[in-house]
Amino acid sequence: MNAPWKVAGGAARAPFLAFCCDDNASMTLRAVVDELGWPQENVYKGGLRQAVQTLAVSSSPQLLFVDLSETSDPLADINSLAEVCEPGTIVIAAGQVNDVRLYRDLLASGIHDYLLKPLGVDAVRDAFASAQAMLNTPRYADTAAERVHSALAVVGCRGGVGASTIATSLAWQLSEAGKRSTALLDLDVHFGTNALAMDLEPGRGLIDAIDNPSRIDGLFLERALVRASDKLSVLSAEAPISNPIVTDGTAYYQLQDELRSAFDISVMDLPRAMLIQHPHLMAEVQAVVLVTDLTLAAARDTIRLLSWLRTNAPQAQVCVLANRVHPGAQQEVLRKDFEGSIERKIDVAIPYDHKLASQAAKLGKPMAAAGKGSKTLAPLAQLAERLLAASGDDAVPLTKSAARGGSLLARITELVAKKPART
Repeated sequence: MNAPWKVAGGAARAPFLAFCCDDNASMTLRAVVDELGWPQENVYKGGLRQAVQTLAVSSSPQLLFVDLSETSDPLADINSLAEVCEPGTIVIAAGQVNDVRLYRDLLASGIHDYLLKPLGVDAVRDAFASAQAMLNTPRYADTAAERVHSALAVVGCRGGVGASTIATSLAWQLSEAGKRSTALLDLDVHFGTNALAMDLEPGRGLIDAIDNPSRIDGLFLERALVRASDKLSVLSAEAPISNPIVTDGTAYYQLQDELRSAFDISVMDLPRAMLIQHPHLMAEVQAVVLVTDLTLAAARDTIRLLSWLRTNAPQAQVCVLANRVHPGAQQEVLRKDFEGSIERKIDVAIPYDHKLASQAAKLGKPMAAAGKGSKTLAPLAQLAERLLAASGDDAVPLTKSAARGGSLLARITELVAKKPART
């Protein structure tokens, strides 16, 4: 669970609900609630299970107090509460287990505070005051330091060229090598493989976002994302193939907007068909990695996609990446002939390595993680370094290039050269 409870913003909901397992806790809470002017009848008898049942059929309050005394597995039960508790609710828990590890795990799961029973009036009052201060804090109070965000799209020229493999490895490289908070957004809603490649359960976050775009905000995003590491989070889905996705793309655009606010880098694994359906998704993208193989059909589609990007995403730098390149003349189209057809050089070429691909699949890791130091993936690591060089805290972001054409490295080098000197 990825910390689903934080600032509630201005949601119109009940200020407070409490679920207590014993009379002493109820009396203590009622005394504090009375001081705050909240209705004492909002203090109910029952613990976490009663809270889950109640919130499953009613809206969540701004502040929720739950008693964990009757649960044998607090962490698992807190996760079940997260399934019914709306984002934005601040949760304070109480229990009889005095364990530092449990306390830390509960805080990491999104709990605001954990109080040890028997409850004291002062301790409850202080916890509620802290929660109220959090509720009254502006959502973007820390935006004084403007975040420089880099948005990257990975598009496969054809199915089966390995675009998702490249997207997953690039996101891992950017988060690990650059130590930047990175979000990986997999927009193949039915058959996406980004979460699968990292041995993660994708969850329902992306599907819920598409069904209810109005719910998308920073807090929803925190709950929907699946954390792959400290710096990398994934938003993916495995929607039932019997249910077609009908959307005007509003949800995707809102997700992009929230990712820009919350992460240093966002990597979008974008099926090529979505370029036609939702061209606005490319409006804020600063770099595009166009993944291809050296085949006749891929050459044709690379030409068409390059032309489309020049017209619909002129601000984006385009990197042509040839994946699964066989040695010598084993390709359907020689590299020289391919480059002649698309009228530009291939920027990055990734050799074919069946052994590494199999090892990554068995380990449930991106190829970049499974093959650290591998010569096969050295070009991909170099590409990640180039992207990082143009998206650092003090470097210019990936913006409109001065001249089209040429390699990605040449354009990024030109951007970095224009960076003003640090004062």
